[in-house]
This record gives sequence, C-alpha cells and structure tokens, in this order.
Amino acid sequence: MTIEIRPAAPSDAAQIHAFITELAVYERAAHEVIASADDVRRTLFAEGAPARALMCLLDGKAIGYAVYFYSYSTWLGKNGIYLEDLYITPEHRGIGAGRDLLRHLAQDAVAKGCGRLEWSVLDWNTPAIDFYRSIGALPQDEWVRYRLAGDALQNFAQGRR
Repeated sequence: MTIEIRPAAPSDAAQIHAFITELAVYERAAHEVIASADDVRRTLFAEGAPARALMCLLDGKAIGYAVYFYSYSTWLGKNGIYLEDLYITPEHRGIGAGRDLLRHLAQDAVAKGCGRLEWSVLDWNTPAIDFYRSIGALPQDEWVRYRLAGDALQNFAQGRR
C-alpha cells in the first residue's frame, strides 16, 4: 500500500470535481455546488491561477485531493497557505492519507517561509476536528468568518447597500 501526493494536472479536473461533489454531500451542501468539471479545469489550471491542487493516490488510484492558495499575514509580514478543501474518500480515511496531504502542505509552507497554514472546518465535523487537534492545530475561536456572495456581493459592489 503506497500513498502518493502529487500536484494535480488538468487531466484531474473531472476527478477533482467528483471529489468536490462528494465533499459537499458530506457537508450537507450539495445544492451549493454550481461548478462543473470544465469550470474546475478552466479556473484551477489557467495560466496564473491563484489556487493550486494536490492529488492523493493509493497504489495509483485517486482517493482524495486538496485545494489551496497562498495568503498573506500583515502581522507576520509573511505569506501563508490557506487550505480551501481537504478530502479523502470515506473508505480510505484512517490510513494516513489526510495526514500525508497536510504534511505535504506544511512542508511546502516551511520551505517557502510561510508563517502559517490555516483552514476552516464545520463546527459539527467532530472527526475532522479531532484529527486536526491530534496534529497540533488549534481553533481560532476569537475570529468569525464573514462572506459576501451571490446577490449580496453583486448588490454591494454596485452600491445598492
């Protein structure tokens, strides 16, 4: 049994999209996925795309992925990595694949002089929270994330709010 982490390629777009959909179902938000495999291919692999992706394979078969981008901390004066998605198929959880994906990102962060690696997790996702705590990650309870999206984003951008 060999776990491999490698950069995603445009040919992985359909598999990434399938994993995105599986993750959304798990997170009880399948209705929110509007991206297609073509959208993933076009935006994730475009010249100068800000996001990157990794594939996790077990004996050559895709079992998960991660999507991330570089952020910046004004307080640290350093870049960071923000992990947008981390997903391992349910039947392959517990074999170290998620840990390997996160370690790969942590190694990249350290090699590039980043000051942090961060992500969000749903407050009810106890297995993920327990896993993150087991590797030394700590919740940032004092911060509340806000979002403008859809009509609210359009309305605000056009001065209607």
